[in-house]
Parts: sequence; C-alpha cells; structure tokens
Amino acid sequence: MGRLFGTDGVRGLANGDLTAQLALELAQAAASVLTHGRHADELKAKGIRPRAVIGRDPRVSGQFLSSAVAAGLASSGIDVLDAGVIPTPAIALLVRDAGLDFGVMVSASHNLAPDNGIKFFSYGGTKLPDEVEDRIQEALGTQPLRPTGSGVGRISRFSDAEDRYALALLKSVPVSLKGLHVVIDCAHGAAAGVSPRVFKDAGAEVTVLGNEPDGLNINQGYGSTHPELLQEAVVELGADLGIAHDGDADRTLAVDHTGRLIDGDRIMAILALARKQRGELTGDGIVATVMSNLGLHRLMEQHGIAIHQTKVGDRYVLEELELSGLTLGGEQSGHIIMSEHQTTGDGILTGLQLAAEVVRSGKPLAELADQMTVFPQVLLNVSGVDHRKLDANAAIANAVAQAEALLGDTGRVLLRPSGTEPLVRVMVEALDKEQAKSIADSIAQVVREQLS
Repeated sequence: MGRLFGTDGVRGLANGDLTAQLALELAQAAASVLTHGRHADELKAKGIRPRAVIGRDPRVSGQFLSSAVAAGLASSGIDVLDAGVIPTPAIALLVRDAGLDFGVMVSASHNLAPDNGIKFFSYGGTKLPDEVEDRIQEALGTQPLRPTGSGVGRISRFSDAEDRYALALLKSVPVSLKGLHVVIDCAHGAAAGVSPRVFKDAGAEVTVLGNEPDGLNINQGYGSTHPELLQEAVVELGADLGIAHDGDADRTLAVDHTGRLIDGDRIMAILALARKQRGELTGDGIVATVMSNLGLHRLMEQHGIAIHQTKVGDRYVLEELELSGLTLGGEQSGHIIMSEHQTTGDGILTGLQLAAEVVRSGKPLAELADQMTVFPQVLLNVSGVDHRKLDANAAIANAVAQAEALLGDTGRVLLRPSGTEPLVRVMVEALDKEQAKSIADSIAQVVREQLS
C-alpha cells in the first residue's frame, strides 16, 4: 500500500476509495496511536477515558463516515463528542479549548460532494506530523484496542460546539465592523451557519450566498473555487468586500469592491504590513509556501520582513511558525494561520481580520491589495503520469534548469507532485504572462513524454 495520507488527511471517493470500513479502521488505528504519551498515561492512571471531538461538513456521505469514525473510537475506549456540521478550524479550536485528546474532521474541503476525507487533530489542536500519520497507517490491520464493559467509550452530542467557536472568533476582532457591507459565499458548506452569524455580531451588514447546503451541492458553482457569483454580487450590491469560503471553511479568498479576486498571498501581505506598521509582527517575518507569488517575496523584502518557506500544506506552515517563533503564515490558496488565535487555517477568522484591517486603515480593500504587485503565474496540472518518478528524471530537471536560466531573477519554476491527486503540478512565474504560459507548456510536455 502506498502512503494513505495526502497533503491534508485521507481523501477519496466516498463509498469507493473511502469506505465506512476504512473510516472505522482509521479511527481505531488513530485511537491506538493518539492515546499514548504523558497526557494519556495521566488519564489512565486516574481511570479517565480519553475524549475526542468529531465534526463534518454537510456532504451527505459525512453522515455514515462520521458514524463509522465514532464507532471506531468508542469501540477503542474513547468518549466521543459529536459536534455535527461545523467548520474544520472549529474542531482544532474545540480540541484545545475543551482540553480534548484529539479531534477528527470528516470533509473533502474544496472537492465536490462525491468525495470525502478524514483529518486528524492531535492534543492541542494541531494537525498531525507526517511521522504520526505514518504510525496510524502502520497500525491499520493490527489488533485494535478492544475494551469491554465500562471501558468502552460513550458517544454524546457536543451541544455548544458552534457557540464556543463563534465566541472565540468574535473575541479576535479588534474593532467593530459597523458600516462595512460584506458579501459572504459559504459554498453550501460548513460555514453556512456560523460565518454570517459572526460577521453580523461583529457589526457588519451581511449578504449571504451559498448558504443552503443539501448534502450534494457543496462547492458546486459557489465558494473559493467558483468565486464568479460572489464577484458579481459585490459589484452589483456596491458592497465593500466579499469573502469566499471553501466547503469546510478552513480557507478564504476575498473580493474587493471592483470585483477583483484577492488571493491568500495578497491577504497575507495586507495583514503582515499592517502588523509591521503597528509593531505587532512577531519576529519581523512570515511563513509562506513554495507556491506563494514572487510579488509577495519582493514586497516583504522591501519592508524588512523575512519569508520562511515551506512545502504546500498549512500543517507545514504551522510547524515552521512554531520552529521560527512567528505568528503569521499561510498559502496562496487562502489557508492563513494566525497562531495567536488558531492552530490551523481558519477562513472565517481570516475574513474577520481582513475586514478589520479595512476598517482600521480607512482604505478600501482594493487599495490595500495594490500594495503587492502580482507576478503572472501559470499553473498546469499534468495528469495520467507517474508522479512518483518526477524527482529522479534527468530530462525534466534539465528542462527546468533551462527555463530558470532564461527567467533569471524575473521569475521562477516549480514542479511538484500533487498531495491529493495523481498528477504533477507545473507552476511558472514571469514578468509576462505569455512567457510564463509558453515555458509552462514546454515543461508540461516534457513531463508527459518522460512520465507517461
């Protein structure tokens, strides 16, 4: 078996790749791995069962998959608190806030309804490092924990889960959003209830799109992967800005009053420069991934802000934040981590903080975003190839080297295998979009020839 965990948990076609049986066995394996250590030993000595929280986004398969996860945990002696439909970052916060041993989120994030996934959060509310995920995979198929009698876990409803999360979000907002008109696209996903509510409670006038989840329409024509309707609505309504969540609300893209899409790099730039100006940017640095735009690097350099770079995945961003003693980092896709508030990407938190900067500065989002010049970036997905052989191929490495020599310091090239799909991503940045596209097409063709 290859590596089961991708960039963000285990993901696949629900009832195809990701079955109820696999969900149950993953939960049992996780229970055996995540209930070891000093904290678990202390609980055991006191005769207290470990506790975990489960949440899901509204896709229909989440019902049977979360039930299977709950069964796997309870049969392993874990008391389960079921938070129901709730954003992924809420699970991270609840683990930490309620002192739980770990958390599980059933979601395929920005994927459409047929897919689903399972993400784990460890004690403290952080995503699992690679080595712990590997230990869970190794535990699959081994003898699970099987307590009997009073040793089995209980399953109960986490009745105030959303209220706890909403309160924490509101506490993070430094100013009233009164006078601000925000359009929120909830992607028919997990944010449909809590995001509009929190923005209203923070003082904003709110118009909502994509807030009628039926279990099948998640991310379908709405949300951060389909922002067109949001862009039109912001302009038509004369709103100040728009916020686009994905299905599980762990990321956010924004829209300015002109209808222009503002990605995660520009959001990070706005937050970083504002914090720097107020003397609140811890360590005078931020964390970004290899996919972040060259324009972000140039802008941060101009303002004396260091960029610490990681591979793609907000858990790697968090690891580097902790290692470097920084508090702000994220991804171009809109996963932004503000570690003084959260331990993972949180789309609602990001939207609130961005809106607060608009209020604080007295400037429209468009003007704040224009602080960063975006280098044209072309991203191609090359499917139908053996992405596992990418790093060992000399012809591909030579094609990349030639492209980098041509671009010099006016652009860059990045190739990487997808963490969630069997394909190779080719990314090229340049001063001119046509040049970037030409180089990307050329490298993609070499990849197809060499890895097909």
